[in-house]
Amino acid sequence: MSVLAVILNEVKNPRISLVLPLLLALSCIPQAGAQDSALIRRVDDHYNHLRTLRARYTERYTGMGMDRTESGTLTLKKPGLMRWSYDAPPGKLFVLDGRFAWFYTPGDAQVSRAPAKQLDDLRSPLRLLLGHTQLSKELDQIATAPDGANFRITGVPKGMDRRVHLLTLIVTSTGAIARLKLEETDGATTEFTFTSLEEDIPLPASDFIFTPPPGIPIVSAQPPI
Repeated sequence: MSVLAVILNEVKNPRISLVLPLLLALSCIPQAGAQDSALIRRVDDHYNHLRTLRARYTERYTGMGMDRTESGTLTLKKPGLMRWSYDAPPGKLFVLDGRFAWFYTPGDAQVSRAPAKQLDDLRSPLRLLLGHTQLSKELDQIATAPDGANFRITGVPKGMDRRVHLLTLIVTSTGAIARLKLEETDGATTEFTFTSLEEDIPLPASDFIFTPPPGIPIVSAQPPI
């Protein structure tokens, strides 16, 4: 899947409805050291205060007999605007315009659309990147550790222990997410890598407008379960 294999497939394929609160964190934080707590708060604060973002992303999904890698450019503007433009495969698109999430790949017979509020409940990168979460309230079994020049935060999204084995965030010293990996209990994994991050830069409003191609019907995406 791709960022929107995961997100895209999350909405279209109820089976994969688990990657979205980029998001999540811990019921055992009272036992975490001051250093752990400071790192976790740094990630929350980073995305709570972030206004815009542009970054390159690569997503790799393995599972259900697939091993797929896709990439492109992510742009984000708060509150609630996001665009994932794919260059591999070319033309694939996911746009969150504040009211709806739009999914389209050139050559598809239809455009899929879902209410934006529906996606806020998913376990994926959307919610965390948009600053809609607190890791300390959304992850169980949270732990932190150095990871080279960066830091690693791991945990299990609350209430999802039957589906999610582990969520891993690799974050920089400033609290920016460089990598996110979701491991499911059935062995499937989804990993996002973010590079060339540009934060709080001007972004045109046109980035977050999607106009369906003429003659292509719009269908409602299946809600995740």
